[in-house]
Amino acid sequence: MSKKEIVVIGAGVVGLTTAVKILEEGGHHVTIIADVFPSDPKTIRYTSLWAGAHHVSHAEGDAKQQALDQETFKVMWDLSAPGAEAEGCFLRLPQTDYFYDGRDVHLDWMPDHKSLPTESLIPDAKTGITFTTLTIDTPAYCNYLLSRFLGKGGTIVRGTVQHINQIAEGGPHVFSSPGRAGKSSVDAIIVCAGLGARTLGGVEDKDVFPVRGQVVMLRAPWIKFGRTASHAASGLWTYIIPRRSGDVIVGGTKLDNDWYPIARPSTTTAILERALALCPELASPEIRAERKGVVDDLRPLILEEGCGFRPARKGGVRIEAETLKINGREVPIIHNYGHGGGGFQSSWGTASIAFDLLTKSLTPNN
Repeated sequence: MSKKEIVVIGAGVVGLTTAVKILEEGGHHVTIIADVFPSDPKTIRYTSLWAGAHHVSHAEGDAKQQALDQETFKVMWDLSAPGAEAEGCFLRLPQTDYFYDGRDVHLDWMPDHKSLPTESLIPDAKTGITFTTLTIDTPAYCNYLLSRFLGKGGTIVRGTVQHINQIAEGGPHVFSSPGRAGKSSVDAIIVCAGLGARTLGGVEDKDVFPVRGQVVMLRAPWIKFGRTASHAASGLWTYIIPRRSGDVIVGGTKLDNDWYPIARPSTTTAILERALALCPELASPEIRAERKGVVDDLRPLILEEGCGFRPARKGGVRIEAETLKINGREVPIIHNYGHGGGGFQSSWGTASIAFDLLTKSLTPNN
């Protein structure tokens, strides 16, 4: 199959991963068009940098989702290996998850997976598991993906796509070099627009909605383990996610259709209270040597507080192909969005499916 001109809309973790996959395995020329890139200052318009993030699958018996998460974990585990090119983006560590609602969660495909005995549970938790996983330094990792993409010959264009027809007709340079618009045709468009799929012309998926997540970043290099406690019924979700850098992300919230773009001080306090109750070790070793830590002991450790809009979708991730007819041509459109809070955990798995759909769409006499 001859080299094709592929455009990916969106430069979040899903768009970057998909673009790398297509570039490296498909041999096509790939351009990412986005209005924000991971090297830009943090903004509410770019969710990926606000993520924790750790690889903890929430498939809970969904075989399709588990397959996506497993494939992604394998890729990330290899990338995080000692001496690997992206080792510095990850921290391998022991993880403990507690469930107040008694869910019987099994992640037996994760390294060192064990169910916790009742006597090892925290107060009010009914079940729990431990396993080995990795955490992701999201700014470092997204910039790694971007540099890997550029290093393999990928192209980036900064632009706000209002309608997919703009790219289908004008080509990859419609925003960067108007004089070249229309002089090189696009063979396929990959929509990895995240929350933007809600308003992107030609897509306008009203099933897409934000799930607001507020987090606090602490400087606590003594924390070398992950810990999570969740109660699905109430929406409470407390997590401790340390990074290789020594920074620790604590959270969080899950608020559907909450569009408030900055951290709420009252929520920050509530997060710190829950985090300290779950993980007393957040207080510095010096403080714990003298007394029990309190929330005010954590405030001097705060580096940043903020929030992101997880790009969720009713019905789950949309990964499918369709055809756009424009000016007598048929342009394949591959959709890959709606990951919610699982973008990092399933990014390589969904990229593989998007790549397979693209290959099939570009195959003559398909």
